[in-house]
Amino acid sequence: MSTEQSHHSTISEKLQSAGEAAVSRETSDPFDGLDEDHGSPLAAQMMATERHRRALEEATFPKPPRTRVIAVSNQKGGVGKTTTSVNVAAALAKRGANVLVIDADPQGNASTALGVEHRSGTPSIYDVLLDDAPMHTVAQRCPDVDTLWCVPATIDLAGADIELVSVVRREFRLHDALKSLLEGPGKNLDYVFIDCPPSLGLLTLNAMVVASEVLIPIQCEYYALEGLTQLIKTVEMVRKHLNPGIHVSTIVLTMYDGRTNLAREVATEVRAHFPTQTLEQTVPRSVRVSEAPGFGQTVITHDPHSSGAVAYTAIARDIAVRGAAGSESK
Repeated sequence: MSTEQSHHSTISEKLQSAGEAAVSRETSDPFDGLDEDHGSPLAAQMMATERHRRALEEATFPKPPRTRVIAVSNQKGGVGKTTTSVNVAAALAKRGANVLVIDADPQGNASTALGVEHRSGTPSIYDVLLDDAPMHTVAQRCPDVDTLWCVPATIDLAGADIELVSVVRREFRLHDALKSLLEGPGKNLDYVFIDCPPSLGLLTLNAMVVASEVLIPIQCEYYALEGLTQLIKTVEMVRKHLNPGIHVSTIVLTMYDGRTNLAREVATEVRAHFPTQTLEQTVPRSVRVSEAPGFGQTVITHDPHSSGAVAYTAIARDIAVRGAAGSESK
């Protein structure tokens, strides 16, 4: 065993023994007995993550008074749209909310992460948009969380942007389908998250026409703000001409590494431009987050003790609390 492996084992053993000791001593903090002065940064980080997780377990996640429809959008690829969509949705569902994820990305990655069938030919969002299939007939329950559902995307959706051009009310196809769902079988839904494709085409436009909120994940790297101006302009255009109720409610900083100056500078710049929308909680780079879809799971169910799972649970609570506060102020 290498020195690094031995050191990591020692950390894990200390954490385990500390947790066991906490049960017998009934102390408020299970890590009181650990000596952090001579510990490694990794040990300190692991303990901080576990403390945060335990605090979130005791926290309340208020339900919204009405269904919140949130489009998760950014025309840049690889910024964490799908990862944010499925993990925030799973975290809210694990705390008792009824949540639907609509996979509007032809890649179908949200469907993969939620463990639902999305092979070609599977009833999907394509049938809803192009063939008027009722949304409840294509939705599938996530196998890991009873109160989480997914409307899957198949490869058939790849040509939908072109096919929708000649369709009547092309910008309102998703709006009409979701309205019917929320007035009928889906009337008890608390949240609907729409995972948008990395573009500003008709699929994204359909999502923005029906959504009341836009959640924008921003990667903490050099090109983070590039293209954001165009996205904001698109939201403003939709608000002016198609959906007066839409607004950018939340910005999430993803792939954050606090050890680098670049990440801190990007975070500072985003918060300077969007002080009220940008959440304090960031999403760290995490192997567990990346590997979870390979198991057909979100990181919330794959490894709930990981830093990524704790971060997304904290973000989910922030979103829930902000929504409750916003409804009270109206």
